Amino acid sequence: MKFICEKTHLQEAISTAQKAVTGKSTMNILDGILLIAKNNELTLIGSDIDLSIDTKIAADIIEEGSVVVDSKLFGELIKKLPNDEVQINTIENNSLEILCYKSKAVLKYMNADDFPTLPKINENMIFSIKQKLLKNMIRGTIFATAQDEIRPILTGVKFEINNQKLNLVALDGLRLALRSENVDNNNTISTVIPGKALSEVSKILEDSEETVNITFTPNHILFNLGNTKIISRLLEGEFINYNSIIPDEYNLKVTVKRNELLDCIERASLMSKEGNTNLVKLDIKDDLIVITSDSQLGKVREELNVIMQGQPLKIAFNARFLIDVFKIMDEEEIELELTSNVSPCVIKNKDKDNCTYLVLPVRFIEN
Repeated sequence: MKFICEKTHLQEAISTAQKAVTGKSTMNILDGILLIAKNNELTLIGSDIDLSIDTKIAADIIEEGSVVVDSKLFGELIKKLPNDEVQINTIENNSLEILCYKSKAVLKYMNADDFPTLPKINENMIFSIKQKLLKNMIRGTIFATAQDEIRPILTGVKFEINNQKLNLVALDGLRLALRSENVDNNNTISTVIPGKALSEVSKILEDSEETVNITFTPNHILFNLGNTKIISRLLEGEFINYNSIIPDEYNLKVTVKRNELLDCIERASLMSKEGNTNLVKLDIKDDLIVITSDSQLGKVREELNVIMQGQPLKIAFNARFLIDVFKIMDEEEIELELTSNVSPCVIKNKDKDNCTYLVLPVRFIEN
């Protein structure tokens, strides 16, 4: 194998393929990146079996071939090279010679035949969406996936298309995140994508109007971004019926400026960080929210004018759960719908009906 390519393009491609290399596999070969030099392009593939990323760059292929190189070491070597053309070729003793300007490095490689083959996916049933939109939808839900493996299905994000609407849903038992967008697609699709895989997809997606093509099979999902393809296995099992969790009615609706409430909660949370509860208390009455937190570190009291419709209420939350939601919402004014101090709080945009967030309160005893 022998090829020449631009160092910056190679570095970007390594960075993309590396997102699938976890370093946690028992198979040494999966600590590497597969390089395939063929047809005037270089293909780089990283995989941990559950997630595989295949990305291509233009290269001057002098001699075709394929090898597997240690992902971390290869990535660091290329990153530190001068910004110039890089020549890479195989030499004796299962070694790879890397030449760039006045630099030369030799790196051991592994046999490409030992690298697992990627699932074969027939890209016939394709759903297309703008990269920027999908990136925002992932960002708006992924924080609510479960982090433990007690219920593996909840470590994923539900991806469903129904009645020309795309829904992404995540929940971990204490909160729920739902993002919806209208799409030009008549198919009905329902599947659950691992949160870790979707997190890597969002890092590769661009903030652009370019589309990403998505193909589903019973066991896998493929994201095709042109030069880069991401294949993830799907999670097995039945996702919770999230519609049954979201309350239809409420006793109190609060309209508030999102950034102002976020600032108050963040300041109050500074005093509440001892223990895991991160507790902040909200006293809502007379078109005012009084936010308090106290601990051995000290006390904070915040006041914020709001528009309220309904009954006064005292309620407490884990501050981090509220902050996570307020930070990813994009409208200036939001609405909180509350029923009681033990019922979930529903948070929505005031104008655009494209998201629903649900946060469970924390029980507290009034002093």
